[in-house]
Amino acid sequence: MNTFQLLNGLTFAALLFVVASGFTLIFGLLRIVNLAHGALYLFAGYIGFTVAVKTGYYALAGIAAMGAAAMIGLALDQGLLRFVRGFELRQVLLTLGVAFVLNDLALVIWGGDSFTVPIPQALQGAMPIFGIFYPKYRLFVLLVGVTVFVALWILLNYTRLGALIRAGVDDAEMVEASGVNIRRVFLATFLLGSALAGLGGLMGGAFLALYPSADAEILVFSLAIVIIGGRGSLVGAAVGAVFVGLFNTLGQVLFPELAYFVIFGPMALLLAFRPLGLFGRAA
Repeated sequence: MNTFQLLNGLTFAALLFVVASGFTLIFGLLRIVNLAHGALYLFAGYIGFTVAVKTGYYALAGIAAMGAAAMIGLALDQGLLRFVRGFELRQVLLTLGVAFVLNDLALVIWGGDSFTVPIPQALQGAMPIFGIFYPKYRLFVLLVGVTVFVALWILLNYTRLGALIRAGVDDAEMVEASGVNIRRVFLATFLLGSALAGLGGLMGGAFLALYPSADAEILVFSLAIVIIGGRGSLVGAAVGAVFVGLFNTLGQVLFPELAYFVIFGPMALLLAFRPLGLFGRAA
């Protein structure tokens, strides 16, 4: 793998991590099987695209995409998921239905065409790195992915909110008995995970494009990342994203007809020896 393809794999991994980190918060920590996460990515990406085209401001589009995903997440959590807490199969069916609704709504509003989010002038073009010229925007995505990882690491390990999240996952009743509204803490975590899906939708829409089946593809990658890294592990999500990003790039270059097998074949082999993933632990 040459330098260009290596950077392609790492930048794709950074995008996948942004989306999968939100899925890790929701599925890995909160134990909520949200199969609408990919639909949030796509729907929020469309909203970000619309705002970027109308206003010309990428930052404003990012705020709109993250805000829209968080609001949909709020409606999903408080309006529907609260009735099926603790029932994973019901969560699967419910969130899958929500994903279909969001996809059909997006199809009605934006149609079936492919859209690309316009990027700021400062991020257009290429810049020299490691002896080659590489697109600035992809390097920006890589920087955002690293920033999100550091921010989430600090949040989960060095803040009171992170301590409450971890304590609530281990023993919600004990945290509730100490006077903390753990439901509010879990809701904030769910909204953060949804907002990260929205951020990923905007960034991914700029170089992967937005099209009707993009949600299913990103959801499959997110599931693979969480399974490889281990449920509830932020470090595992980062390692899994790098694994999937690099192997996906390698597969498309060397074995385009077996691109998915290059990812899921080693994943199946890994799970045969580590059923909980690389950094997973028993609940």
